[in-house]
Amino acid sequence: MPLLGSIIKKGIDLGHTLTSVDSPAEAQHKVLKQLLKKAKDTAFGQHYGFEEILDSEDIAGEFARRVPPHDYDKIASEWWHRTLDGEEDITWPGKPEYFAVSSGTTSNSKHIPVTDEMIASIRNAGIRQVLALAEFDLPPEFFEKEILMLGSSTDLQEKNGHLEGEISGISASNIPFWFDIYYKPGKEIASINDWDARIERIAQEAPHWDVGSLSGIPSWIELMLRRVIDYHQLKTIHDIWPNLSVYTSGGVAIEPYKKSLEKLLARPIIYIDTYLASEGFLAFQGRPGTQAMQLVLDNGIYFEFVPFEEKNMQDDGTVRPDAEVLTLDQVTEGQEYVLLISTVTGAWRYMIGDTIQFTDKARSEIEITGRTKFYLNVVGSQLSVNKMEDGLKQVSEHFDVAIKEFTVAAVRRESDGEYIHHWYLGCDDPLDDARVAEVLDQALCDNNKNYKVARSKALKGVVTTVVPCQVFVDWNEATKHKGGQVKMPRVMKEEAFREWEAFVQNKKNTVTV
Repeated sequence: MPLLGSIIKKGIDLGHTLTSVDSPAEAQHKVLKQLLKKAKDTAFGQHYGFEEILDSEDIAGEFARRVPPHDYDKIASEWWHRTLDGEEDITWPGKPEYFAVSSGTTSNSKHIPVTDEMIASIRNAGIRQVLALAEFDLPPEFFEKEILMLGSSTDLQEKNGHLEGEISGISASNIPFWFDIYYKPGKEIASINDWDARIERIAQEAPHWDVGSLSGIPSWIELMLRRVIDYHQLKTIHDIWPNLSVYTSGGVAIEPYKKSLEKLLARPIIYIDTYLASEGFLAFQGRPGTQAMQLVLDNGIYFEFVPFEEKNMQDDGTVRPDAEVLTLDQVTEGQEYVLLISTVTGAWRYMIGDTIQFTDKARSEIEITGRTKFYLNVVGSQLSVNKMEDGLKQVSEHFDVAIKEFTVAAVRRESDGEYIHHWYLGCDDPLDDARVAEVLDQALCDNNKNYKVARSKALKGVVTTVVPCQVFVDWNEATKHKGGQVKMPRVMKEEAFREWEAFVQNKKNTVTV
């Protein structure tokens, strides 16, 4: 019996049992007070009267009344640009050592300050997630195995007195020394900037590791696993990592990838979802039997919730200044909300861009339902990302294939100028585009009332184009870079969509030649 693993497992079980927190509402009230006290003397805190807010009998209400909602563009143009230029005490005390450069889906050049307190918050949330493994009944030997974290490069770039890179690279570069014995691929390989070179080194070193769990975005994890399998001419990844038992996912929904991932496995593994964004570690799956994630409520992040309704949203997908805003104790299950966060990195009433809904209010468990700017409603179809994924799941089951990637746009049909939805689907199995369109359209009509109404009025057609999954990988490489936190935009505006179509056509012509 593994002695070290048994000791660690018992420690985790005990730590999970002894973990106690205030009620959700009390925890959030304390976090808000701590944030306001810490930042009251900053330029932002003085401008919005944090001192007066703290003296109010209704701190949460006064905070919401005085401080407007911010998206990235607003807070960056009004405040964070000063922080980026090296000024101190702007939205948070001091000057951050790091900036997370987002290569996400809504902006090409986000620079988000990452303070020491945020690094500690991310680390604390990670420890909480480890403690939650007590719920998953893993064997003692699992806790002696290594953890392969596939993020962006830890080779951070120095600019104007600070370091910058993706949040996964910043987090990995701050891994505590005691974790080094478990952490793979290790600091040397993790610092390799070129994605393909880093994966090649992982493949070369794979036989020397005893990996028990994986962490990373599904599309890049799958590519890495395939390369290791091909490099060593294996049947499955369990041939080289027989103790692989857990995959901690994040960034995008895991469900579309399961079918293709499981072809690379010899036996089932446990999937655990996380909500780690460039702005902080917000939630993680804390128990089996659900895909919902529990918000981390006492760890430097204060949450507010805006009902995702037309009256609360502006045309550009941002929250209206006079929008209805709820605190944690006011939310209801099943309602979609736009998430606002205030954090120890100096984000204030910050619209992270995601929509969520509560699946279990008592446990503060949520699921991500989509993105505010990835909401397809040009002709009243009102399709959020989760509704799109539900429809594609039915398509996958109907044809018994894996559809791992997609993007869609509402575009005008050339023949008559009427609006249609044009979907591009990533699938490596042969499919008939017209038949796929019929099945997808029917699935969306059956499950979405507003979409069905739109199809009888202004939405005049649905077109699908099935392309190899590699095309999506190549697009990300051409427009951003491989690996890390890179994700495909699920909804494109028409101009961007035409660029995507030209790229796909060029790939076809290249293959033909």
